[in-house]
Amino acid sequence: MTSLYDEHHSINDSETLLRRVIDIIATARTIPLSSSPMINRDEILEMLEEALNRLPDELRHARTEVVRAAEHRARQIVEAAENGARTMRHETEDFVDQRLASFEILLDRLMKTVAAGREKLALGVPARRQAEPDPTEEQRNAGFFDQDRM
Repeated sequence: MTSLYDEHHSINDSETLLRRVIDIIATARTIPLSSSPMINRDEILEMLEEALNRLPDELRHARTEVVRAAEHRARQIVEAAENGARTMRHETEDFVDQRLASFEILLDRLMKTVAAGREKLALGVPARRQAEPDPTEEQRNAGFFDQDRM
C-alpha cells in the first residue's frame, strides 16, 4: 500500500513529466516550409508512458468508478421513470374503467326505458282499437265541421 506522500509525489512527478512534454512541443523547431514542430517521437512517447506509470492506481481507476456511479444513477432514473409510467397507466386504466362503467349503467337504463316505451306502444295500439267502437256517420262528420256546433 502506498502512503499519501508517495501518491502526492507520484502525481507531482507525473505533472512534471507532462509539463516537460508540453515545453518540448511548444519550443520545438518547425519543419522548414511548415508549421508542424520537429520533435523526437520516441522521447515524447517515453515521457508520456512514464507519466502514466507514475500515476497512482486509485487515480487511474477513478474514471472507472465515475462511470460505474453514473451507470448506477442512470439505472435508478430509468427505474423511477418506468415505475411512474406504470402508475400513470394503472390510474388511467382505472379512470377509463370507471367512466365506462358509468356509461354502461346509463346505456342500460336507456335501453330499459326504450324497451318499456316500445312495449307500451305495442300493447297500447291494439287495445285502443278494440276499445273504441267504429264511429257512426254523424260522429265522423261532427268533427269535420266544427264551426256548425256553435
